[in-house]
Amino acid sequence: MTDPELIRRAEAAGIAHTYRDWRGVDVAVGEDTLMAILAALGDTPGTAPGTPAAPGTPAAPAAPDPAAVHHRATGNLTAPAPAGRSWGFAVQLYSLRSRLSWGHGDFRDLAELAAWSARDLGAGFVLVNPLHAAEPRPPVSASPYLPMTRRFISPLYLRVEDIGEYKQLTREQRGTISQLAGPLRARNATSDLIDRDAVWTAKRAALEIIYRVPLGDQRLASFRRFREREGSDLEHWAAWCALAETYGPDWRDWPPEARDPRSARGMTAAGRPAAAADFHAWLQWLADEQLASAQRAALGAGMRIGVIADLAVGSHPGGADAWTHQDKIVRGMSVGAPPDGFNQLGQDWGQPPWHPQRLAAAGYRPLAGMFAAALRHAGGLRVDHVMGLMRLWWIPEGMTPDRGAYVRYDHRATVGALVSEAARAGALAIGEDLGTIDPWIRAYLAERGVLGTSMLWFAREPDGTPLRPEHWRRHCMATVGTHDLPPVTAFLTGEQVTVRARLGLLKLPEEVERRNSELMLSRWRDALAAQGLIQPGAHPGPAEFTVALEAYLAKTPAELISVSLADAVGDRRAQNLPGTSGEYPNWRIPLCDADGRAVSLESLPVLPLVRGVTEAVDAADQ
Repeated sequence: MTDPELIRRAEAAGIAHTYRDWRGVDVAVGEDTLMAILAALGDTPGTAPGTPAAPGTPAAPAAPDPAAVHHRATGNLTAPAPAGRSWGFAVQLYSLRSRLSWGHGDFRDLAELAAWSARDLGAGFVLVNPLHAAEPRPPVSASPYLPMTRRFISPLYLRVEDIGEYKQLTREQRGTISQLAGPLRARNATSDLIDRDAVWTAKRAALEIIYRVPLGDQRLASFRRFREREGSDLEHWAAWCALAETYGPDWRDWPPEARDPRSARGMTAAGRPAAAADFHAWLQWLADEQLASAQRAALGAGMRIGVIADLAVGSHPGGADAWTHQDKIVRGMSVGAPPDGFNQLGQDWGQPPWHPQRLAAAGYRPLAGMFAAALRHAGGLRVDHVMGLMRLWWIPEGMTPDRGAYVRYDHRATVGALVSEAARAGALAIGEDLGTIDPWIRAYLAERGVLGTSMLWFAREPDGTPLRPEHWRRHCMATVGTHDLPPVTAFLTGEQVTVRARLGLLKLPEEVERRNSELMLSRWRDALAAQGLIQPGAHPGPAEFTVALEAYLAKTPAELISVSLADAVGDRRAQNLPGTSGEYPNWRIPLCDADGRAVSLESLPVLPLVRGVTEAVDAADQ
């Protein structure tokens, strides 16, 4: 039995000593976990950090912080509501390649996907993966959800030829850039894995050529305005990039004088480091311009919402955000999720959490700044694992994901920051609230105007049968699956069990998993037949089944329907399998059809399944 004094200290510090798992079973957190988290928070016996409690949970009183009090004063604010029902494609942008992209989807591809889907299909938005920046030099991390910063954009998404100064290059310089692009464009027609290192090596060489072109007066003034607007955040990012090019991308391995952002400022004030920092600031200006252009293209083609951005849960512990805010993060801890029905071993995302009290002392400005930046050129923001604004699953270093515990944050302030920035931008706020979650969290988010996320595969009635359309939430984004789940085709063929079994990701025997999967599919066939979407007793193939599932979503009251572009082309492979790293090519799979052939942006209009899926959800755009 857990020591009562330890429980008291944990609760006072905002650490839950028990939690309810995905099966509804109460689970006690181990004493070693509680002690490790208390130590990481700086708690010693007799102290109480005083994190505000969730409804119904006791906590020690905290001294009022002026900045936090200001966010609570915005308690009347709610995020904007959708102006009618809309549907849109969800796309892992790097996977969508066109004839002219450099082996990796880019901002021009985003603009063209948005404009075409709005103009020809009636889409109201396009949801993209996080576009956060990675390392300044190869090797480049593959995961969009483990960036070096959440504050700035990856220049991997730049379309080189769309940069204003490209037109001023000589014929010889353009020829050099064309030679850099050629091998990458050739890969667009193949199903080969995306090679970010090759893409960034070529793009960076091209960008360095363009960077040497002097800016005209108007362009120079625009760049200066951008730098002034972004202020110290941009200075820190650019300085981190310059230092990372010299010492490597993990600040924890840098010389002592470089680890402190204050002393490091002098190290990038002159010479080559200063030039490198200016180059990386320039890249951010270009990325900001091209993302803004994509949003203009979306709205200009008739989209109601346009681009919906995605904010990752956290960033790399050795990256720029952790370097800049090292006094506000907790080392020796990473965030993740406890075991659930699909990820039976739990998840460790390898990201350090915010320190609740130190974030509060900073007035939640770092959090609000990320929200504001993500919303600058977007009509909405999807916040991955939005429950993390209320509580996060902390995993002590050296422990497995199932041995973590939930740590509370001041939900009034954190959600207040999100809602305030969304209201200021006139944009939607969407929370990915899937997985293990207390009911009060969804209620509170809805009260503040934050839309939820409802996923078809896990939407069930109390008896385990599929949730009937009339029982779905209205204030949500409805989707068949997510980027962490296999496409529909893989579910229907059983490949999702085969792959997870091969990689050792199952807790239950493979035959039990297959029976459970077939039971789920059987129940969904019955549910589709009950709605008149397939014939009773039918066993439709992947294409027909995919169309029927999307049509089922159209029958729900959900205000937004997100259609996975991977599902719409019949792709079979998951973009990501949680719990794996090198065992599976996470985040490197290009868009392909059911036969494994590459699908280009230009080919989308002629694919029958794309038309079938979009016609099925078109009823939602009313």
